[in-house]
Amino acid sequence: MDNLRHLLPSAGNLIVFEAAGRQLSFTRAAHELGMTQAAVSYAIRSLERQLDTLLFHRAHRAVSLTEAGQRFHADVTLGLSHIRKSAEDIRARGRANSVTLAASTAFASLWMLPRLHRLRDELPDIDLRIQTADRDLDIRNEPIELGVRGGRPEDWPDYESALIAPEVIEAVASAAYIEKHGMPESVAHLTQHRLIHLEEPFRTACDWQQWFLSAGVNGVTANRGLAINDYVLVIQAVMEGQGIALSWRHLTGRLIESGLLCKVTGHRLATGAAFHVIWPKGRPLTPQAQKVLSWLSKEGRQISG
Repeated sequence: MDNLRHLLPSAGNLIVFEAAGRQLSFTRAAHELGMTQAAVSYAIRSLERQLDTLLFHRAHRAVSLTEAGQRFHADVTLGLSHIRKSAEDIRARGRANSVTLAASTAFASLWMLPRLHRLRDELPDIDLRIQTADRDLDIRNEPIELGVRGGRPEDWPDYESALIAPEVIEAVASAAYIEKHGMPESVAHLTQHRLIHLEEPFRTACDWQQWFLSAGVNGVTANRGLAINDYVLVIQAVMEGQGIALSWRHLTGRLIESGLLCKVTGHRLATGAAFHVIWPKGRPLTPQAQKVLSWLSKEGRQISG
């Protein structure tokens, strides 16, 4: 063990090396780590002296990894990743009452926030942390216990899952829009109205063309109207009377019940997919995460019912 202590470089130098190798720039690595460029260069030289090997080719305003540097960087990156993951797991266990849920902004805003008062009443000792992202996170490699995904369980072979709600898609508008433009008489008539389109940048989502086809209508000539890449903004635009949009029932049900949104036509598309809570296979849930999972499933059953 004493020989190992002398052989291994300092943790600080390894962190600097990982950043410099990933950025392929001592200057950018310095900026990332809050160091000076000279300090980064000194740490790399110290590491090369200790290993008696050149890790970087230096050129004017550019650096690149040597062959030995590439091999070492891959190992250092993997090792630091494991250390980071272990440290985050320990820290997460230290926050005994904390549970992190990863979800889309739409699910967090339209499904979770209106129900948080019930969660606090029913699980008062749990500190729920909601982490939103514009794409689905791989929570196997993150200190996140639970996630919300739309699709089918076979889409996530590395995860366990529990149903929240089936995917049911309808068309909705505001009362103000209907008062001004009239209620569409049929799905085909909808193609002549101002439509609001969700252009989902990362996740797969049903679009107007698919929805029209499910009703046996060719929507190629449908009004392009307004295109937005955030579903929360889509719903906001609908409530402002800007047009008609597709509505995921589990997200907009309470808005329809309150009269803020109105269903347009009787057609609805049940895709066969659904929204689930997921968690990595082989990773036991903490008692707190199990309670949150049960609560999410119960809330989903109440809405679906």
